[in-house]
Amino acid sequence: MTGKRRGLYPEIEPYDHGMLDVGDGHELYWERVGTPGAKPAVFLHGGPGGGISPSHRRQWDPALYDVLLFDQRGCGRSTPFAGLEANDTWAIVADIERLREMAGHESWQVFGGSWGATLALAYAQTHPQRASELVLRGVFLARQKEKDWLYRYGASEIMAEAWAEFVSIVPEDERGDLVRAFYRRLVGEDEAAKHEAARAWSLWEGHVATLLPDAALIETFADPAKAVPMARIAAKFFLEDFWLEEGQLLKNAGKIADIPGIIVQGRHDICTPAVSAYELSQVWPAGKLWIVDDAGHSASELGIIDGLVRATDRLAGKRD
Repeated sequence: MTGKRRGLYPEIEPYDHGMLDVGDGHELYWERVGTPGAKPAVFLHGGPGGGISPSHRRQWDPALYDVLLFDQRGCGRSTPFAGLEANDTWAIVADIERLREMAGHESWQVFGGSWGATLALAYAQTHPQRASELVLRGVFLARQKEKDWLYRYGASEIMAEAWAEFVSIVPEDERGDLVRAFYRRLVGEDEAAKHEAARAWSLWEGHVATLLPDAALIETFADPAKAVPMARIAAKFFLEDFWLEEGQLLKNAGKIADIPGIIVQGRHDICTPAVSAYELSQVWPAGKLWIVDDAGHSASELGIIDGLVRATDRLAGKRD
């Protein structure tokens, strides 16, 4: 990638939005931006337990794309808030199909970062005929070594101060299974302990997601509206191994072998180290790996924004 770095497209409001009842007691908030009838795309946010924001709408040329964004089960404006029942990887994959059918698309570009990249791969491998392309950022393959990196040993060696703050709310004799210790607090009856655990979990996520200090961004992770679903849903997904077999997304890469795509990966990503993106690129012939040498994990970093906007432009036929 050469030349002047690209920024996000201008702020844009949805041309349509609503709630979709997907069963199991869940309703999903969705919105559409861009030009009706243009190239279809779907945005899969991170987490698990994150949500969509206005900046997410701006990663595509609105004249060329018709983009659907939605809050996954228990997230953002979807209901029930932070709900754990009937909330798993394969339920969300089914939700993406329901949304595609609602939008009337035969297939669409699937765009996801971090957990959203995990979900994009799971969806595309389940419904390869429905994914016209993939755009992935900060690849997380949900293997044991990646889970251990975040919650046992790895990121803790780089973000030592943040790790010490994160684990401080858990007694030392419970730290052998840190995720389970947090989950007990997050689903317990003690509201103060629940919010303390949610805040600590979410702030740890914020620290590993940002390469350069950004106090304003980190503080958003302390907001209960963000912290509670992020912590509760993520902890459950980690405990359940994301309902994936070990190495499943790499083993099944042959199912997406012919689907074109672009991986935008920060070289200094502390949350999802670049080795996973590299390993995926080695078994996905149609996928191109773009390494951003001065970036980490966050989609708000300048180099990552540049890569993602160039990716969506290129897949719509625009050239740098």
